[in-house]
This record gives sequence, C-alpha cells and structure tokens, in this order.
Amino acid sequence: MGWLVEHILSSRPHPEHGYRACMGLRRLVGRYGPERVVAAYEGALVIKAVSFPSVDSILKNGLDRVAVEAKPQQAPFAHENVRGADYYRTVA
Repeated sequence: MGWLVEHILSSRPHPEHGYRACMGLRRLVGRYGPERVVAAYEGALVIKAVSFPSVDSILKNGLDRVAVEAKPQQAPFAHENVRGADYYRTVA
C-alpha cells in the first residue's frame, strides 16, 4: 500500500498536491478494503487513468474484480494505397 502513496506523491509536480488524493485513498481503503483498492489502482495504471475519481469509479462499478487484459496488437491496415515504411526509405 505504501508504493501507492509514493506513486501518488511522486506523480505530482509538488508532493503537497497529492495529499488530498492520499486522504481520499485512505477513505476508500476504509470503505472497500486494501486489497480492492490496490487492485483498482493497478487497473487504473493499465488504462493510464490514474486519478482518485478513476479509482473510485473502478471500485464503485466492481471493475477491480475483473481481470484487466492487455489490448491485443492489431495487424497494420493492409490496403493497396498503404505504402509502408520501405517506400519512404528509398533515396531519390
């Protein structure tokens, strides 16, 4: 749980800006328990939405209990008008 507070404080330009978020985090731990809050925060890290409202929403909707899967990489769009990287490497 300590790494969570450290991450919040270090991600702000001034650590003082993270105090309210840490206090809100403390309230969430009291309401949902530390395991769920850590799971919600890790989920927020994956989707790059690390903020108190995001973590709170994840907990309210029970999304911390759902496994977060990495988004599969899609193959590049194949079309006859797409030239690709090799086209631009040729020296004229």
